Amino acid sequence: MKIFPAIDIKDKKCVRLIKGDFTNKTEYEISPSDQARKFKDYGFKNLHIVDLDGALIGETVNIEIIKQIVIKSDLKVEIGGGVRNFESIKKYIDVGVDKVILGSAAIKDKNFLKKSCEKFPNKIALGLDAKDGYLSVSGWKENSNQLTLDYLKKVNNYGVSRLIYTDINRDGMKQSPNFDETSRVAEISNCPVIISGGVSSINDIKKAKSLKNIEGIIVGKAIYDGDIKLEDLAMEIN
Repeated sequence: MKIFPAIDIKDKKCVRLIKGDFTNKTEYEISPSDQARKFKDYGFKNLHIVDLDGALIGETVNIEIIKQIVIKSDLKVEIGGGVRNFESIKKYIDVGVDKVILGSAAIKDKNFLKKSCEKFPNKIALGLDAKDGYLSVSGWKENSNQLTLDYLKKVNNYGVSRLIYTDINRDGMKQSPNFDETSRVAEISNCPVIISGGVSSINDIKKAKSLKNIEGIIVGKAIYDGDIKLEDLAMEIN
């Protein structure tokens, strides 16, 4: 199972949010590039990045930082946050990103998701961010009024290469992921699923390994707050 340490970028800094709330954020002194290299030094092969600036305005704000991370760390990077057109997808792929995550734009316009998968085969990941079973969009500020499972059934054959499921109520809370709901998503998904939101301990990693159709898990705040030591997390890489 792949382990994705997470970097959220805001104003060129590493930050973590609580439930996606921009007013409830913690800034960390280490730069995104240095943090990526640190993950590489511990033996991680994958990295999850969210461009929070991009999520707010819908553009690839931190493309240069992403480029430097890809070049210097040689990690397989998945990136999301404000990707709303083919041009943005191409920019990320051109700098060496492994997967581009489509969220709000894909939920609001299923055709954009379908065409993106056709235009950039094996490069598109779908980010499903849910609260109480319903998908949220626009930096988690809006409820789409679409049930997660209903939406997934409609787009399941579009050719998405990876699905990232986040329970917003768990994000940044370190209360363990919503394994039950993630399992329901993984059960019907045609592509492998990444667990996101709420990882609190190594036990969460071990539990994730026992689930079907789970490709990996994202770990964020628990790393930065010291609840999970990188050397312990690295031992779970396989």
